[in-house]
Amino acid sequence: MDILSHLHSHRSIRQYTDQPVSDDALNEILQAGIRASSSGNMQSYSIIVTKDKARRESLFEPHMQQNMVVDAPVLLTFCADFRRMKKWLALNDAKPNFDNFMSFMIAAIDATLVSQNVAIAAEAKGLGLCYMGSTLANCDKIGEILELPPGVVPVVGYSLGYADEAPQTRDRLPLNGLIHNETYHDHNDEEIKAIYHQRETDGWNRYMSYPEIKAKIEASDVQNLAQIYTSLKYTRESHVGFSETVLHYLEKQGFMNHSK
Repeated sequence: MDILSHLHSHRSIRQYTDQPVSDDALNEILQAGIRASSSGNMQSYSIIVTKDKARRESLFEPHMQQNMVVDAPVLLTFCADFRRMKKWLALNDAKPNFDNFMSFMIAAIDATLVSQNVAIAAEAKGLGLCYMGSTLANCDKIGEILELPPGVVPVVGYSLGYADEAPQTRDRLPLNGLIHNETYHDHNDEEIKAIYHQRETDGWNRYMSYPEIKAKIEASDVQNLAQIYTSLKYTRESHVGFSETVLHYLEKQGFMNHSK
């Protein structure tokens, strides 16, 4: 499969076979993944490979009880990591400048870039995966289970294994809603309606196809896809709570020193 066809065929896999991922296949994927771009070539990330069933079971709760956490043979957690870099700096009498929010952002971007490289390599090898937003949302609990020291924060994670399902590819917004030529185009109301028209239909139908979600929708006053997002999936209370978790954990891990 050529690379463009490969990218167009991506879908999230939540159900896996019992087939293990061999060390050789995993190492090949990871070796390709670490070729990702990196700010200043500092490579300010680490990848935690979790295969142990007991540890995956302990991650089930902070990953919001998603079955793929225990069903997939491998979990990958991509961490923003300046601990290794700071140790190297200390050995060479260099200033330890990477203890602030900007440093976290640099490391988080590095971790995210390498996570996508690994994902593409994995799919090229016939594996499936599903990203989990719970990695950052519950970074403190996940960090404790993974025994992350100061200077390391989990940012991105996903399950990995051989697919036991063949879901359809998900809808995407049209290109003209995502791409801006030269400068930002602030869409007017009619343009917004056009951009989201198909998304509203496809997204609503998808959620209503799951009996458990359909029951929640019908038990609420939700009338459309937009309301699903802010009333059921991503409430203000949950986002404020997760924001507080992340900010407190960043301080604990040493990324909130803003004195000059």
